[in-house]
Amino acid sequence: MNYKERAKAYWKENLRYLLILLLIWFLVSYVFGILLVEQLNTIKIGGFKLGFWFAQQGSMYVFVILIFVYIGLMSRLDKKYGFNE
Repeated sequence: MNYKERAKAYWKENLRYLLILLLIWFLVSYVFGILLVEQLNTIKIGGFKLGFWFAQQGSMYVFVILIFVYIGLMSRLDKKYGFNE
């Protein structure tokens, strides 16, 4: 596989990772934190309503976790296609 083909396959897989991670972030921050907040507020964890937790804390925690997941995925992807340094 030449450089151009590797680069094209690399970016295709990279975009797939980005779309999946952004979809997860959207679900947690927008859907759980805004649209489903009333339904989630019927569940309590540690004395706090789950919808409130997602809106105030959960989306930030998930975003930070997704950053580390992306770093790991990209490290493996770089090695897979020979773009690591």
